[in-house]
Amino acid sequence: MRTLPLSEHEAPAAEADWRAQPHAIVERDGVRYTLLGTAHVSRASVDAVRAAIAEGGFDAVGVELDEQRLDAISDPEALARLDLVKVLREGKTPLFAANLAMASYQRRLAEQLGIEPGAELKAAVEDARARGLPTHLIDRDVGLTFRRALQRLGWWQRAKLGGGLVAGLIVDDEVAEHDIEKLKQGDMLQASFSEFAEQTPELYDALIAERDRYMAARLRATAGNAREVLAVVGAGHLDGLARHLREDDATPDAVTAALEAVKPKSKLPVLEICIGVFLLAGFAWGFATGGFDVGADLLLYWVLWTGGLGALGCLVAGGHPLSILGAFVSSPFTPLHPALASGTVSAVIEAWVRKPTYADFMALRQDVNTVRGWWRNRVARVLVNFFLTSLGTAIGVWTGGARMLARLFG
Repeated sequence: MRTLPLSEHEAPAAEADWRAQPHAIVERDGVRYTLLGTAHVSRASVDAVRAAIAEGGFDAVGVELDEQRLDAISDPEALARLDLVKVLREGKTPLFAANLAMASYQRRLAEQLGIEPGAELKAAVEDARARGLPTHLIDRDVGLTFRRALQRLGWWQRAKLGGGLVAGLIVDDEVAEHDIEKLKQGDMLQASFSEFAEQTPELYDALIAERDRYMAARLRATAGNAREVLAVVGAGHLDGLARHLREDDATPDAVTAALEAVKPKSKLPVLEICIGVFLLAGFAWGFATGGFDVGADLLLYWVLWTGGLGALGCLVAGGHPLSILGAFVSSPFTPLHPALASGTVSAVIEAWVRKPTYADFMALRQDVNTVRGWWRNRVARVLVNFFLTSLGTAIGVWTGGARMLARLFG
């Protein structure tokens, strides 16, 4: 297993184009891996990828994509087939919002630079398949990447990231020149959340470092009988990917299993239990010490503050009257069980009553770039409903709890 200096692989002049791009060559276990580093917003990278594959010297091609991202860049109508209610019920709303933020960022780049971000990855898949070459998507599922990143963040960091996502969805400014330069030498996921990733080592590790190791393992696992493998990856992954290809001793299956693992949610809902005990104890104390009037007041405070603010959030989101009613009824129970979360309940009702159309899905990426578009597009409005109802309920929980304590001990 060795890394060959680039000077040992000088090519004829006709092949100099792709070899002039950042690349590294690693030999391991009888397989020579050529790692071609690309810029996700460069026509030169598209040409380099096509030239490398057209040369005909490779037995297989690996690409820095997962199935979800490949669908997003190769099938414009994939979004229109999304089951929005299923997304809501399975608790994948934040992931859906993150994907929209990435799509919005990529749209701005495409309009500004005249090239679709990731065009070289799409070209690698299309050209390799057209030539009958085994083609492997070596990147980790983007949903797993986000879940592993989020489980390392505290509540304040998650709130900051959520705020950044919302801002990224609404802002329609041009992408700054220094961000474009970083993207030319970096990675699309990192660039989409660049400011927060730079300030948060845990997020950077999940977005970049872990994926370097994951892709190295996937290249080893998918090599099969191939002896010459081309890997098309963002230039920001080049050094880390080469290092892991050289140095990792664990089996590929062991590496990928470890990097796909997500900590299971605790079977004991500690927070819900604590809130439930607090509420029941407060109501019991109120009825026992103050009689029916005090106990009834406590119940009223709780229902009005949580239900009222949850319903207000839904109203601001432009929710249907049934969605607003669902928010009001479910908000008082939200802290007791995740399945009763008011944001999910109201958003599911909204999606059911005002079912998004095919046109809504097709216009989604464009509409989310304006504030008005969020309320006009039915898909986007469901997301607004989810977030504002959840926010209203959260404020109501704290306010209602404070009012209960004031009534008990004031």
